[in-house]
Amino acid sequence: MERLTVHIDTSFHLRQIGRDDAEELTELIDRNRSYLREWLPWLDNSTSILDTLRFIGRCVEQAEDANGLTFGIVCDGRLAGIIGEHYLDSLNQKTELGYWLDARQQGRGIMTRATARLTDYAFSHQRCNRVLLHCAAGNLKSRGVAERLGFLQEGILREAEWLYDHYVDLVVYSMLRRDWPAFTWHP
Repeated sequence: MERLTVHIDTSFHLRQIGRDDAEELTELIDRNRSYLREWLPWLDNSTSILDTLRFIGRCVEQAEDANGLTFGIVCDGRLAGIIGEHYLDSLNQKTELGYWLDARQQGRGIMTRATARLTDYAFSHQRCNRVLLHCAAGNLKSRGVAERLGFLQEGILREAEWLYDHYVDLVVYSMLRRDWPAFTWHP
């Protein structure tokens, strides 16, 4: 299966995740573990390259089944994060995106542009009518991505996610195809 690459600008692009990313992704997770653990519930289940290979295997299988895409975010030639579709519901024409970025790469607009491109792809190539984002209520950086792109806050799912030793509320954001600005997708 050929891996999709999306060039965003001269310093970064999205590359569909593959098994050859396992070592670099494992190192990136380890380097950001304490920061990511503040918001993401899966860190304790991702402690080795074998765990990363399992994750990548699920991503490859998901793409082969046309049930969603997962990309590595590549900045200056190095893997800097992940953005992907948790699922692709073709019956209801919707998907939900998730993402995380190396703490050292934040504040450059990378995640906002990556999310814009994947949202555009969902609307223009996957026939989605609706794109969802679920962000922890306290994760202001993640919520900022949704808000900068004009996603509508639909509500709050109270105590919707178990985060190691406590529940967190999730803010639900959505974008409908008819409300999406005209971004251009250039794979």
